[in-house]
Amino acid sequence: MAQRARRWRETAAAVTAAGLITAGATAPGAAAAEDPRIDLKVLVVDNGDSPVRAVTAQLRSTGIPYTTVDLNDTGRPRITESFLSDTVNGRPRAKYQGVVLPNEAPFGAGSAEQTALETYEKTFGIPQVDAYTWAHPEVGLDYTSEGGWAGTLDGREASVTAAGKARWFGYLDGAFRFEDNAPGVQESYGYVARPRAGYTSYVDIPVPGGTGRGSLVGEYAHDGRRELVVTFAYNGNQQQFRLLARGVVEWLTQGVHLGQTRNSFAVHVDDVFAPDSRWDTERNCTPGDFDCAGGDGEGTTPIRMTAEDAAYAAQWQREHGFTMDMVYNAGSGEEWKTGHGGADALTDRLLADKAQYRWVNHTYTHPFLGCVQDTSSVPWSCAKNADGSTRYMSRAEIAAQIRDNHDWAVSKGLPVDRTELVTGEHSGLKTLPQQPADNPNLAGALADTGIRWIASDNSREPEQRAVGNALTVPRHPMNVYYNVGTAAEMADEYNWVYTSRADGGSGVCEDNPTSTCLDEPLDPDTGYAEHIVPQEARTALGHVLAGDPRPHYAHQSNLAEDRLLYPVMEQVLADYRALFAGNTPLENPRHSAIGTEVQRRAAWQTALANGSVTAYRIGDTVTVTAPSGTQIPVTAPEGTQKQQLLGTTAFGTPYAGARSAWTTPAALQSALTLKLP
Repeated sequence: MAQRARRWRETAAAVTAAGLITAGATAPGAAAAEDPRIDLKVLVVDNGDSPVRAVTAQLRSTGIPYTTVDLNDTGRPRITESFLSDTVNGRPRAKYQGVVLPNEAPFGAGSAEQTALETYEKTFGIPQVDAYTWAHPEVGLDYTSEGGWAGTLDGREASVTAAGKARWFGYLDGAFRFEDNAPGVQESYGYVARPRAGYTSYVDIPVPGGTGRGSLVGEYAHDGRRELVVTFAYNGNQQQFRLLARGVVEWLTQGVHLGQTRNSFAVHVDDVFAPDSRWDTERNCTPGDFDCAGGDGEGTTPIRMTAEDAAYAAQWQREHGFTMDMVYNAGSGEEWKTGHGGADALTDRLLADKAQYRWVNHTYTHPFLGCVQDTSSVPWSCAKNADGSTRYMSRAEIAAQIRDNHDWAVSKGLPVDRTELVTGEHSGLKTLPQQPADNPNLAGALADTGIRWIASDNSREPEQRAVGNALTVPRHPMNVYYNVGTAAEMADEYNWVYTSRADGGSGVCEDNPTSTCLDEPLDPDTGYAEHIVPQEARTALGHVLAGDPRPHYAHQSNLAEDRLLYPVMEQVLADYRALFAGNTPLENPRHSAIGTEVQRRAAWQTALANGSVTAYRIGDTVTVTAPSGTQIPVTAPEGTQKQQLLGTTAFGTPYAGARSAWTTPAALQSALTLKLP
């Protein structure tokens, strides 16, 4: 076996130097017994800087297992041959399919650890990401003094090269711009340099003040090794990194890895059929709310969609290829109809176009489903029973709200899913500080009505959790307020929240350490379009680019009057489609599918944390074992086949130039087996 292993290593080193081998592959004609085992796990060497942390976060969100060696930990393991490789049943094993380093030589050139790592990479053909380094010949680049440039990249446009499009970054349409969110602040610094022999540029920009183009991301093949060299600084929240993160991971794993990620965007429109209260620009509160002194809501005009707004919504969806989730309160609509002569053109129009939307139960009349609210003081508190216990809405009342709304939808032929629910204000779930626990009657009512997926507020509860037999689906609140119908109202309320007391605001931004006050109040005429829309669109797109499946939510009032929600959605859709190629569409899953995705991700992370997943590649065969019933996420190249008891079937579905899926072993098999092309 020792002679076979040595012969394999010599052959692999020669072929790698010629650029013909990928992780786990062997020389043509090599015996199957000589193929090494490459474990599907990544080694991360972390020095605490943001670039390494950003790549690590992408590994985690994708679902790729990794081991971290913290350079700031004096007790860390040393990088040695035995740390990196061994044998399993006599077969050479590489314990890591890729290596992430803070730079090209964090242990020091020529040191024992650096030598051990480089020898390992040569022996097994393991790729290495240099998370951030400067331009110099040791990484295949000229110095910036030789026709290059170094400086702030904020606002500059970069492009994916032909080589980048042809392989690892082919999911991008081509050009993208470095963020410049604060003109007075340097957000991203980089080195733009000319490639040398052995270097293939994947992302470049025109050399500022010079001629030609210089690389920012590229592959350097040398000495039987391959490095992905990144020469600009970044953190995990910056859009330029989020755009490139998928390609970095695919290059690192050579397109074969555990985990998957797809970009999605879903928008829930709450309170459909119901009216919403209106912000009072004089009182700086919402009349009718218990905490709006002197305003009982009488005489004010609520905000409610019209039939024309509904017709526009259907037309907008068709024109933009995007479906909204209509989160409806049928009983509130019936109450409106009764109070307005028994007719309701809005409901008629929405029902006529019912097949064009997805519909989600929002309870019949939108009551608060938690404790009975005592609004005699501000803030409100939970009412008490005679024995001092908290008084809650009953199980029967909650179930009736859910059931009546669902039954109405069925009677009207709406395509509604019985298992989905959004409660008014996410009520019934715990509401801090007044109601620190769920309504104890909620779980039973959900079981009574077949609810499996109940919405929660991501700003309060970002993690999915169980409510009886149901699971929460955290939703991102959009900063387009429920109580505004016009751009001027929106800007006014925004100013109240985000300006200092000295500028006429509430000062909440001054008191909250996680908030920032506006430098000056927004112009009521232009503030929404010029400040709020781009900021909210950027936030939502950030969730999309991070692979976050959680839905966003706004309200029917935002589809009425000035129709404030559309500019935000249009910006997100336009920006996404300008950035990504056609092979990476923006997916739009419904409430239950999002809940299932979040559930699977959590279960997968638990399985990885417990060390109960084993995955490796030998030649063109990938084998994965996991606890029984575990959905396994895998990404692999086009042409990959899933091994069945008899024969094979095509694996996964296409996305971003690869194929991916949540899957399980085939019938009567204990392990998932894939055959690579």
